[in-house]
Amino acid sequence: MVGANEICRMDAVNLARRIRAKELSPTEVIEAVLTRMEALEPHLHAFCTTTPDLARREAKRVEQAILTGEDVGPLAGVPVGIKDLVCTAGIRTVSGSFAYQNFVPDEDDVVVERLKEADAIIIGKTNVPEFGYSAVGHSPVFETTRNPWNVERTSGGSSAGSGAAVAAGMGPFAIGSDGGGSIRIPAAHCGLFGMKASMGRVPLYPGTKDERYPGVSSWESLEHIGPLSRTVADGALMLSVIGSGPRRARPALAPETGL
Repeated sequence: MVGANEICRMDAVNLARRIRAKELSPTEVIEAVLTRMEALEPHLHAFCTTTPDLARREAKRVEQAILTGEDVGPLAGVPVGIKDLVCTAGIRTVSGSFAYQNFVPDEDDVVVERLKEADAIIIGKTNVPEFGYSAVGHSPVFETTRNPWNVERTSGGSSAGSGAAVAAGMGPFAIGSDGGGSIRIPAAHCGLFGMKASMGRVPLYPGTKDERYPGVSSWESLEHIGPLSRTVADGALMLSVIGSGPRRARPALAPETGL
């Protein structure tokens, strides 16, 4: 039997392989990670918004799909954190600012859409400085993110929470973004692999924009989305899912039902 600590330290490549082989269940993996989050978050503050109920529901869905022989994505059952500058439909995206404190997007960023299509399981939004304009994890809204190796130190920024979460075993990888070092700095501070993908390699849409909150973020013209992970192979795996390629067409709305 695989212990919870071993699950939390396992890389995404092996997690995905063992889940598909039915050696681990998605619910087992998610419970191990959520338990670790409950223990460490009071000290690290890597996440500004956690989504345990959503994660458990998705884990059960993926588990049932695997047990019934349905096709599942390459990240089936693998937990992932999403930087809180990246839009998540139905999950608040605060960007570390009181201006966005109650902002809940109605559309996923393309990278989130692709992670969901790959059956990865979102465990929460990772902490950022206000609008990502800092190389640390301070914001006026949430507790300051700490470095798992030494809680008196910073985990870097602006992908502060993503770096701290991955280094602490709260998921094998997380989404970061980099305009001036915001993936590379946390990777260096936390002993991780961080990939600032070439501009355009990973789509960025819709970004931190909404007609209710105009003109708040200006990173969209500079920002590169990429992975933070404990291994190069995990970074490559995530990049293979979120990277460029044709976007799946969305079905047209049914005119009579609006569905």
